[in-house]
Amino acid sequence: MKVRFAPSPTGLLHVGNARIAIANWCLARRAGGRFLLRLDDTDAERSKPEYAAAIEEDLRWLGLDWDEMLRQSDRLDRYAAAAEKLKAAGRLYPCLETEEELTFKREQRAKQGKPPIYDRAALKMTKEQLDRAIANGKAPHWRFLLSGGQAEWQDGVLGRRSVKLPSLSDPVLIRADGSFLYTFTSVVDDVEMGITDIIRGEDHVTNTGIQMDIMAAIGGNPRQKRFAHLPLLTDADGGPLSKRTGSVGLRQLRRDGVEPEALVGYLAALGSSADPAPGRAAEVAGTYDLSKASRSSARFDTRQLLALNRKWLHDLPFDAVRDRLPEGAGDAFWTAVRGNLDLFREVRDWWDVVAGDIVPVGDPGDAQLLRLAAESLPEEPWDEATWPAWTAALAGSTGRKGKALYLPLRRALTGEDHGPDLKAFLPLIGRARAKARLLAAATSAN
Repeated sequence: MKVRFAPSPTGLLHVGNARIAIANWCLARRAGGRFLLRLDDTDAERSKPEYAAAIEEDLRWLGLDWDEMLRQSDRLDRYAAAAEKLKAAGRLYPCLETEEELTFKREQRAKQGKPPIYDRAALKMTKEQLDRAIANGKAPHWRFLLSGGQAEWQDGVLGRRSVKLPSLSDPVLIRADGSFLYTFTSVVDDVEMGITDIIRGEDHVTNTGIQMDIMAAIGGNPRQKRFAHLPLLTDADGGPLSKRTGSVGLRQLRRDGVEPEALVGYLAALGSSADPAPGRAAEVAGTYDLSKASRSSARFDTRQLLALNRKWLHDLPFDAVRDRLPEGAGDAFWTAVRGNLDLFREVRDWWDVVAGDIVPVGDPGDAQLLRLAAESLPEEPWDEATWPAWTAALAGSTGRKGKALYLPLRRALTGEDHGPDLKAFLPLIGRARAKARLLAAATSAN
């Protein structure tokens, strides 16, 4: 097995791209195959080196590596050679219509009740007419002459699929400026690089039919390729997944604090019968099964993703996060706070509670309790027995219990209504800081 992930470096990766990359990578790794990263960068105007670098960085963040890498911009001679082969066979023909002329033709065909496909008028052009037009400064674009009949394949996700080629316009493979389109270059690469399995989004189904025809024309065998098309993602309400806010971009998810293991586990199971579970890519690959993918669109729900993120963080041992924690934060701190994290960035907030300054909160009616609590703090050293012993004594002397006792103390000590178990957290705060906060909260309660 040899697969490829082929993004265009014209922008940053989003979750739809990542899902396709994960599917290809997991299938290759589970089968002991090879994973090719191919940058489809023939659009010189829109392709940017910073996007190419970002794609590599984001894939590594997900835990995905590659066995080979190529850039289409380095293979222009191979595409030119394949194009000449098609021209010689009469399968690639020049066209001179402008975009305005093509639009007019489509409109006229629509008025006549005909499908708005290209009418192949350029095939009637003589060599003399073409030479004269070129001499007058016109540059042709080149279309591929589709064969009759239909392209058929057994799709790895969608089942039996077919594309009726006569119902489609002959695709443009070379622009008037001489640049090659993805429809063509992808086929040349898939044949020459020995790609066996092509896994991509459902929006490429029609492309697959066209590209099978091109593949046969350049000497490849489309029957030796396996195709699978994953249905596109929707938002949690079933609508189109919007990228306008950038909220589904990998960079934004990273900035928000989503762990790569949560995202990989979620996207690998999304739209399938498998239960999502966070995990490293190598672990997820061991159980990845494309046959479990649904033929229906999958809903990308950030709430489900965050639930997996919490699960991953809550189970992480200290050694896995040691280098990511604030300076001075140790095993006891991590063990105390990890169960309260939705996102790793919240660690900084809890470290400020332990080692920094907060604004203690005291409500009217709690001043006397808070002063008594400050005065009755036991001497250090403290351990997990300190909190229950101290609060038991306070309950006996004040008559308070439950929420009436614990909430005012938590607010004064941490500034929050909820948080880590204070049995483990109070010793991290320390006596001096705890006393100062209790007194400050008592003052603010007056």
